[in-house]
Amino acid sequence: SYDELVIFAGACQSCYECMLDAGANFASSPNRVLIHCLDPVLVCEKIAYTRIDKVVSITEVIDNTITGIKGIGGLQTRGKYREGYPRSPYI
Repeated sequence: SYDELVIFAGACQSCYECMLDAGANFASSPNRVLIHCLDPVLVCEKIAYTRIDKVVSITEVIDNTITGIKGIGGLQTRGKYREGYPRSPYI
């Protein structure tokens, strides 16, 4: 399942297609370019802070990276953020 565990795979100039075929949600690098070291962090941050009932927009995720569409690609992925209620008075 692509929604249970979110996987960002690859490094600079990796085989993008192979990593997506192997089960990754996001991977580098569609155009075999060097990616910025913060690109995976930015992608994972977007997924982590998107509510569980929303599907993360692929274009929005990629547009917010430094390298952009040439360096990062992926599949539709559900967000992971959950809210709890009521808040404990002891925290």
